[in-house]
Amino acid sequence: MDPLFWLGLSLCLVAMSLTAVLIVAVPAFQELSKAAQSAQKLFDLLSRELPPTLEAMRRTGLELSDLTEDMSEGLEHASHVVKQVDESLTEVKYQVERANVGTKSLVVGIAAAWRSFSRGGRRRR
Repeated sequence: MDPLFWLGLSLCLVAMSLTAVLIVAVPAFQELSKAAQSAQKLFDLLSRELPPTLEAMRRTGLELSDLTEDMSEGLEHASHVVKQVDESLTEVKYQVERANVGTKSLVVGIAAAWRSFSRGGRRRR
């Protein structure tokens, strides 16, 4: 039970463990390096492609805003036209009612005149 033996054995086991960790870690570090390179390529691609895409989206938003404004103006104009047509129809309806009353008054007047004329001719005879 020599303490130096156990110290040497412990150091040997630690050295073997570190060697095993390094043997396993080297491929992992290589894969990590490949992943970092892929990420760098992705970031480069995003830095090239993202600004034009964002600009196109901004322009599309502006165009949609303009179209919405045009549609709103068109709807206001259509609403104004509908109101004018409604007012015209109301006026035509009123004029038709007045013409109807006038026509009835004319017919009643002619009928009264005819009766008066017919009675007046009988009394004179």
